[in-house]
Amino acid sequence: MNTNILWGLLIPFLGTTLGSAIVFLTKNNMKESIQKLFLGFAAGVMIAAAIWSLMMPSMEMAEEQNEITWLPAAIGFLLGIFFLLILDTLIPHLHLDKQEPEGIKAKFKKTTMLVLAVALHNIPEGMTVGVILAGSLIGHANISTASALVLAIGIAIQNFPEGAIISMPLRAEGMKKSKAFWYGTLSGIVEPIAAIITILLTNLVIPILPYLLSFAAGAMMYVVVEELIPESQSGKHTNIGTIGLAIGFVLMMILDIALG
Repeated sequence: MNTNILWGLLIPFLGTTLGSAIVFLTKNNMKESIQKLFLGFAAGVMIAAAIWSLMMPSMEMAEEQNEITWLPAAIGFLLGIFFLLILDTLIPHLHLDKQEPEGIKAKFKKTTMLVLAVALHNIPEGMTVGVILAGSLIGHANISTASALVLAIGIAIQNFPEGAIISMPLRAEGMKKSKAFWYGTLSGIVEPIAAIITILLTNLVIPILPYLLSFAAGAMMYVVVEELIPESQSGKHTNIGTIGLAIGFVLMMILDIALG
């Protein structure tokens, strides 16, 4: 496997793993203000990635293919939203700030449903990395290897707090640090799996790449609007969540434009 492709697959997962490892460095649960900052930061990174790494290349590719510039972006974006809506409706999962699980009723443990909630968030991120890596693999002019790695790094940065957000509350509930770490890490395994599946379908991806890019953008925006922003804006310290969003957005924008 191409070394750059391998790094593109592993870097986001490494971000989740390192974030989960925070559980070994602290005795207390994560402060609510820090959790709000992390949630807002993750939302900001995902919004910027959806715009600069996905929607804009989608429209540029459509123009090159002599299609209506906005059509693939609009169709793919809406399909991505509906895809995550269906998964959100079907998969049993539980968010940290909620008592009642969502999705189809199942007799899963609370910890399992917490992990599934984060895994659900990670599906569009894995799809995004896979689509961008597939585009760089086929040598598409609008997607360079550098831009693919920049996106992987950006997602890894926002995966770091996500790993901590899952492992530390589990530790606070009495779970052993090592087990909380593995649960946090496990929540991120869906990303490389989704990316690998996309890459394996590279030959099928080429004709519909503009649609897939915007599809991934829509899936990411669903997570942002449905989960990350509401969670960062509930209860106290909502202004910290807003600051985190601004920082994440600007950081990902700079990474994508300056290095991509």
